[in-house]
Amino acid sequence: MLGFSVCGMLVLMVDEYVDVVIVGAGLSGIGAARHLQDNCPGKRFLILESREAMGGTWDLFRYPGIRSDSDMYTLGYKFKPWTEGKAIADGPSILKYINETASETGIDEHIRYQRKVLSADWSSEDATWSVMTEHTATGETSTIRCNFLQVCAGYYNYEQGYLPEFKGYDDFEGTLVHPQHWPEDLDYSGKKILVVGSGATAVTLVPELAKQAEHVVMLQRSPTYMAPFPDVDKVARFLQWLLPAKMAYAIIRWKNIRFQRFIYWQSRKTPGLLRWRILRMQKKELDKGVIDFDKHLVPRYDPWDQRICLVPNGDLFESINEGKASIVTNTIDTFTQDGIRLSSGEELKADIIVTATGLDLCVMGDVQVSVDGEVVDASEKFSYKSMMFSDVPNLVSTFGYINASWTLKSDLTAEYACRVISHLDETGMRQATPRLKASEKGMSGGDWISGFSSGYIQRKTHMLPKQGEHMPWLNTQNYLLDKKVIGDGPVDDGYLQFTNPAGASERATDQQADKTAA
Repeated sequence: MLGFSVCGMLVLMVDEYVDVVIVGAGLSGIGAARHLQDNCPGKRFLILESREAMGGTWDLFRYPGIRSDSDMYTLGYKFKPWTEGKAIADGPSILKYINETASETGIDEHIRYQRKVLSADWSSEDATWSVMTEHTATGETSTIRCNFLQVCAGYYNYEQGYLPEFKGYDDFEGTLVHPQHWPEDLDYSGKKILVVGSGATAVTLVPELAKQAEHVVMLQRSPTYMAPFPDVDKVARFLQWLLPAKMAYAIIRWKNIRFQRFIYWQSRKTPGLLRWRILRMQKKELDKGVIDFDKHLVPRYDPWDQRICLVPNGDLFESINEGKASIVTNTIDTFTQDGIRLSSGEELKADIIVTATGLDLCVMGDVQVSVDGEVVDASEKFSYKSMMFSDVPNLVSTFGYINASWTLKSDLTAEYACRVISHLDETGMRQATPRLKASEKGMSGGDWISGFSSGYIQRKTHMLPKQGEHMPWLNTQNYLLDKKVIGDGPVDDGYLQFTNPAGASERATDQQADKTAA
């Protein structure tokens, strides 16, 4: 180990090599490590985690009522049955599940915490990634080399959530909170609370806060689709009682995958019918006359143009029926000393304002990636099988579904990465690079995620890679199709090129030495 100082920062040069580096110890990263253990047992790997604990989203978010917005039979890993009672699980239960997965086979021993990945540079000559990290507590930097890089850093900025530039924001004299940084000691008992936003976080927070607050107002610009749904899957519980755990889990998982796909298909083919069904479900949950239904609960868009928010057991509607919560639909003029003044002129008083205004999307954890010294601009690349980038070798990036459970895609991605690694070993090659064919060089690039209008995507669409006009350059957002193309399709498909045979750099070095000697 060598060390030197640059501008007061201690830089450590560490000559350390592993076969695979995984960035992130959240749901995706722990899953990727488990797949690697199972499918490539001889590979040495490290997981680099910027925070002090594993769990990603499920350790970061601590706001009241934090829970999944997908059922755990599909959000859970393919290889580890979810056996707890609730299908829509709370955050601590999910975190426990992730920790169990990591400890069962010793994955937790491969994690290095407080290691923020700054950059990754690929060298074709050495067939290695040089991954530079910073120790978040000391500022020391070090470099780890590997042949294969799996980025499982999530899709948003962990350090800061999205906050619009509200007029008068600093004038408010009460307590301002963003759900991404919820204070552990916040006392909201008997308080007037204003939650800005109507996405999944707001829909989770409002009924939970209403249990102790004087009153909670959910302030929205426009309504969101909110589907009441039981948090316990009775069919699943019966199958778990009847069958062995793994068999029951496989059946329940497939049932729910099919159901998710059917709902999404219906939203694209017959949006009016699905819209009617969701709104009818909401009306059944609400007491007559308790709310102006058309104004506050009828969205302006079709179902699944944005995510449909789950309302477990109709808890939000129950809070409204009991008068503990209400919905206001309007836009913000300005924050005031006592709350928020709306564009209509009405002022909403509050002791606490919660800005549930969304996430700040980022690409590959904001890691700067370069290939042979040239910085990679992801927005200029085509997405290969929605997980690799054209002309970028030996790098797989995990990004889950927006219309189904995240882990369905992360499992597929991790399995595919293992297949690529195994094929490299089988062929004696060291480099797997997606390449456009000559006939595709003029292919027009479309938005990586199309037909989805949620703000966190639209704000950063320009940073995302492009999708092409046909497979394998499409981001299908279709698990059943991806399972065929990614899960069952050939690895050596003519687009993913396997090159750079083992020993090539050593032979080149020997040849150069011979020339020098001559």
